[in-house]
Amino acid sequence: MRTLNQVEILDWKTKQQLCFLEKVEPHATISDIRLMFHKLYPQWYPARQSIRLEPKGKSLRDEESLQLLPVGTTATFYFKDLGPQIGWTMVFLIEYTGPLFIYFVFYFRMPFIYGLDDRFTSSRHPVVNLACICHSFHYIKRLIETIFVHRFSHGTMPLRSIVKNCFYYWGFAAWLAYYINHPLYTPPSYGQKQVNFALIMCLTCEAGNFSIHVALSNLRKDRSKASKIPYPTKNPFTWLFYFVSCPNYTYELGTWIGFTIMTQCVPVGLFTLLCFIQLTVWAKDKHYTYLREFKDYPSLRMSIIPFLL
Repeated sequence: MRTLNQVEILDWKTKQQLCFLEKVEPHATISDIRLMFHKLYPQWYPARQSIRLEPKGKSLRDEESLQLLPVGTTATFYFKDLGPQIGWTMVFLIEYTGPLFIYFVFYFRMPFIYGLDDRFTSSRHPVVNLACICHSFHYIKRLIETIFVHRFSHGTMPLRSIVKNCFYYWGFAAWLAYYINHPLYTPPSYGQKQVNFALIMCLTCEAGNFSIHVALSNLRKDRSKASKIPYPTKNPFTWLFYFVSCPNYTYELGTWIGFTIMTQCVPVGLFTLLCFIQLTVWAKDKHYTYLREFKDYPSLRMSIIPFLL
């Protein structure tokens, strides 16, 4: 005779029982339990539910099943409301559209920003035009990747987080654009050679970043959320996988280093430094996740900088 499970769901903070589900199949997944819970509490749709084994434990993954979890025939789970959620695709579209248009406000030297002083009517230096093209290309590429390339393992993020993210992306875009497009902007010290070198660096890293994103997307062609080890392909830009776990971050960092060299602008350099710190944190986290999940993970790989970090 087949044994059915019972599932008790408690509030993670008060320990108050929220529901008691009977006759639950042993092979039912956390995703199934979320849907059952949603029927009882329509205001808590699955994306805003955190179901966990311990009150302050990690959220269980959708694909985990009752029969493989360390629970008996009566399973006790704890629920936490994650708050209103927003899809990652929409998150990225909002984050990346802002800098694209904010930059143009400064590029076109709106009178309410720089004023109408006669000194501010001079034509732009060629590198200012090139910087605008590179900055716009970077965010247009990101928007295209968001729509056509990226496959997200996690479907949503808390709505409150988008305010913080937009403040970061939009705020820095305005800060960089203000100085790069300022009528009194001073071009790079080493002239066209410096600009050409930086342009080649930017374009190379943009191509590399795009190649890595395509390679990572191809790992999820079957729409599986299971983690897989990414390996180099025939595309030479993906060969950086031989040395680092997150070459997309390596190329992203290279793009902003190139943009810093091109514009020779202190705010851009500070933004690049912050990017380096944040990308390193993300890369290390991803690297350690790979090491934890795969015993045969390539030992030569570092997190973000070959042989160093």
